[in-house]
Amino acid sequence: MKNLFPSLFAAIVVGAMATLFLWKPRTPGEAGERPDPSAAFDPDKPPRKDKFGEDRAGGAKEEKLNETTFDADRAMQYLKQLCDIGTRISGSEGMKKQQELLTKHFETHGATITRQEFEAKQYSRRDKVKMTNLIVSWFPERTRRVILCSHYDTRPMAHQEQNQRDWQKPFHSANDGTSGVAMMMELAHGMKDFPTAVGVDFVLFDGEEYIFEPQGFGGMAGDRFFFGSDHFADEYQRTVRTRKHKYEAAILFDLFAHPGARFPIEGHSFAKAEQLVKDFWGAAAKVQAKSFEWKLGGDVSDDHLALNRVGIPAIDIIDFDGYQTHWHKLSDTPDKCDGKQMAEVAKVTTTWLKSLK
Repeated sequence: MKNLFPSLFAAIVVGAMATLFLWKPRTPGEAGERPDPSAAFDPDKPPRKDKFGEDRAGGAKEEKLNETTFDADRAMQYLKQLCDIGTRISGSEGMKKQQELLTKHFETHGATITRQEFEAKQYSRRDKVKMTNLIVSWFPERTRRVILCSHYDTRPMAHQEQNQRDWQKPFHSANDGTSGVAMMMELAHGMKDFPTAVGVDFVLFDGEEYIFEPQGFGGMAGDRFFFGSDHFADEYQRTVRTRKHKYEAAILFDLFAHPGARFPIEGHSFAKAEQLVKDFWGAAAKVQAKSFEWKLGGDVSDDHLALNRVGIPAIDIIDFDGYQTHWHKLSDTPDKCDGKQMAEVAKVTTTWLKSLK
């Protein structure tokens, strides 16, 4: 799905070494020790910084979420429903089917849908492709707003597969983007009457990883990431003086739904949106969400960078290290995800939303 400049790769060698390993752009570094679960969370105390390198581009079925019930099994059904469409590459028929499904779903639950349409030209492609960010708005009359976001396109090729012949096989990308969409589909059941003082927009970014030529492959600079979030950010900046609403915060969900996920604080998130990090991890501490770790992890280039660029404090909820086994591989399938894990992240999210005054 995403980010960054690859941190290591091997050249293709005729014969025994005919593989290229592409690593998701994140900073290599020590993850640090697991925090003491008995240690108190102190939102006024900066997290311990681990070393990292240079920046690069068994519970119940239902969890009570601050007066909103999150059905973990139903969230998994939504995840499978989306993956059953097949690949959802930007501009493809699969993407169109997904857009129709999501529009119907969110409108049925009372949301207002805005299609933010644009065209993008990838470096390695001859023609432009039509892309669409979906903006799902709750309480659209409220001028103070926050964003919950994820990308919803799938990568054209599974570039982390060692055998290049497998790159062209259908890649459904269950945890990488789709899980965020599925969680929002489930949250939609309680959003119409959700007790929060702000307007909430679910923003689904297109073209996050419309990548055909990965960085480093054949000595090339590689295709560009983040078309959707860059376009969204540019439009917000262009109209910020005339629009009625203002975004006060954004939470990005990526690679978060696998069993045993752990979320240290992503480096860019703390550097650019420190108070939001403290508030969100404070909500995690309040509900005793064990997935969230009060320590600093590595930097990950992701859709939140574009939002921070235009003055929207944005943080990334991501466990890149814990999902490298399946990242950008054909094995990123729904069975690698867990509804209970989605429910825990949703619980933290709704706790944070309810705290906003």
